[in-house]
Amino acid sequence: MKLIMKKACLYCFCIFLVSCQTVTISPQGRSFVYSSNPVYKSSLHFFLAGIVGEYSINVEDICGERAVEQMQTQSTFLDGFLYVLTLGIYTPKTVRVWCGKKKKKETSL
Repeated sequence: MKLIMKKACLYCFCIFLVSCQTVTISPQGRSFVYSSNPVYKSSLHFFLAGIVGEYSINVEDICGERAVEQMQTQSTFLDGFLYVLTLGIYTPKTVRVWCGKKKKKETSL
């Protein structure tokens, strides 16, 4: 019984070690982080602790004529939980994109 409790405690500790992590990219050096609903949100599927899997997100296709305000990749608690539950075989990441309300300014060369 003690062995089972030790394993359960170790497993719970591993879940808490998988912390949420966020990478935010904003144009023009802005440090403001949007918390409102993003225009685009998706879960990306990686495997073997993130080694297998490669994705490209085209923010210009997502935002169209609007300016891109922010892009963010994040490992949420649920993403980390799934990582621990599958022993690192499945490693999801969440991606979000925010677009501005104004149209992009045209630049001439």
